[in-house]
Amino acid sequence: MIKDLVKQIAQTYIFIITLILASGYNAQAQDPQFSQFYANPIYLNPAFAGTAFCPRIHVNYRNQWPAIPGSFVTYSASYDQYIKSISGGIGVYILSDVAGKGSLTTNRIAAMYSYSQALTRTLSLNFSLEASFFQKSVDWNKLTFGDMIDEKKGFIYETNDIQRSENVYKADFSAGALLYSPIYFVGLAVHHINQPNESLVLRDSKLPIKWTIHAGANINVGPQHNKDDIVISPNILYQIQGDFQQVNIGIYAKKGPIVFGVWYRFSDAFIMLLGFEFQQFKIGYSYDLTTSDLSTATGGAHEVSFAYRFDCQPKRRRFRTINCPSF
Repeated sequence: MIKDLVKQIAQTYIFIITLILASGYNAQAQDPQFSQFYANPIYLNPAFAGTAFCPRIHVNYRNQWPAIPGSFVTYSASYDQYIKSISGGIGVYILSDVAGKGSLTTNRIAAMYSYSQALTRTLSLNFSLEASFFQKSVDWNKLTFGDMIDEKKGFIYETNDIQRSENVYKADFSAGALLYSPIYFVGLAVHHINQPNESLVLRDSKLPIKWTIHAGANINVGPQHNKDDIVISPNILYQIQGDFQQVNIGIYAKKGPIVFGVWYRFSDAFIMLLGFEFQQFKIGYSYDLTTSDLSTATGGAHEVSFAYRFDCQPKRRRFRTINCPSF
């Protein structure tokens, strides 16, 4: 019985280590992913900075695969606003991604500037540049290796595997563009243009460039065409990073303060969302229902978002805010 228990524990930790290695050491590592794409807008595309005109704050929490020991937990907080004197928006966000119960941690801080230009009476274009700095580290004390296992007593030995205490500190650069009108929007973001080496071991492991293309529209289906009508917003989002690519299609329905959303991430998950908008406050919850072979083991993913937009109300404002989903 003890031997079987040790075997199960060993298999669990081997799986955790495999996940950590895949997320941190592999040359095809991917960025943390949020399912409420527009509840974390400047993380999705830096060109969103300042598009609400007034200052706003976003806070996000995601717990992916909670049923598996060593799940991925991601936190982020951001601030952005439009500044008339520089004809654009500024933004900053901080992000912390923790895998394996703290075994692998990535912390990032980013700042961006987004220049805004009106093309016509109804069409605007934003260009943005982003500079960020990230730190990646491994807590070797939380990792378990095969040579530490005694088949009767469990994990009692010291490992002979080489451990390194160095952290990785790197600068990173990104850019984005956003074209929008009162009815539709199209965006492009290019992250990790300089492809920084994020390896924690003695080999090259460049962070691949991530390309993001997203688009959506807003369709008022009510008879009165006022703010209390139902608004339908179909969306599509495509991302590619190294060998990894992802296609998401979704639709939102908004009626008064309530927002429902459903996304399908091809060959991976359905995302179900419920959000509420109370004047300047927004809060949302989403759940990723995994449809892949891991569906019964992972526990899906839970995500919570909170946003607050300050009420600046200028007397004369010639600025077009973007009309896109809140979550």
